[in-house]
Amino acid sequence: MKHRLDFAYLTVLPNNIIEVVVDDGIELTLEMVEESHRILKKSMTDCFALLINNIHEFEVTFEAKLTMASHEHLKAIAFVYYNQNNKVEIENLIELRKVDKWNVKVFSGLEMGWQEAHSWLTHEMESLKVKSN
Repeated sequence: MKHRLDFAYLTVLPNNIIEVVVDDGIELTLEMVEESHRILKKSMTDCFALLINNIHEFEVTFEAKLTMASHEHLKAIAFVYYNQNNKVEIENLIELRKVDKWNVKVFSGLEMGWQEAHSWLTHEMESLKVKSN
């Protein structure tokens, strides 16, 4: 299932993994993050993981950075980057949000990162199923 927002695509993959692809040239704001959270709340009533595919260049406001990926059912986040600047931005975001103790990993899209990220998230979600049984 794919959701089209004004600024991004959210694609629900197997194992409750949601791939997020933000459009090129967007400045992601607090209001946009809140809109995506509303979609996630409606779509995901169970535990889920995010695969943030940073294939495009975009900016994120400070307020958006403080609230993004704040969902009670979110269990893991994988970021896929495609250039060094993108990697630095992701690392800065993770540092900013370290108090939230995200279960997070970062992967290079130029080195099979999407596949590795998807595999890691699949493993994380399957581990949750085993723990709950």
